[in-house]
Amino acid sequence: MCGGLVSYLRMCNYDTAYAGDRGLEADEDVLAVARDEDRTIVTRDVALANRADESILLESRAVDGQLAELDAAGLDLALAADPDICGRCNGPLEPVERAASTPEYAPEPSAVDVWYCRDCGQHFWRGSHWDRVAETLSRVRAESGAPEERPDER
Repeated sequence: MCGGLVSYLRMCNYDTAYAGDRGLEADEDVLAVARDEDRTIVTRDVALANRADESILLESRAVDGQLAELDAAGLDLALAADPDICGRCNGPLEPVERAASTPEYAPEPSAVDVWYCRDCGQHFWRGSHWDRVAETLSRVRAESGAPEERPDER
């Protein structure tokens, strides 16, 4: 129910397992994974949150509202200067060498920093999606009164 948060959290370098990606539907299965992998459950489900060892209970249905609640809970919602986690699959990212070639959809690494996921092979760079996420996170932080991200932190 909080799947819209997944890519935001991964872009902030949070190791984020999504129950939907793993086919987990039963609360018992979600709780077992959280326990086995030492994870905090982020949910809108009051009963599930109450049964978890570590949880953050969200009230908002909207992603912006959920991000604001995570910010209020103390999560640092700043984009990673050097991304380590794949936004698609949560796998490890690795920088692409400047002289390497990339798929047609990705820019040349000689012109811009590019990373690829060792698990799913997806390539990432700071493009328009990155900019939109940065704007959203900046707006959420400003509305919550959190300090603005300094340009050198990017």
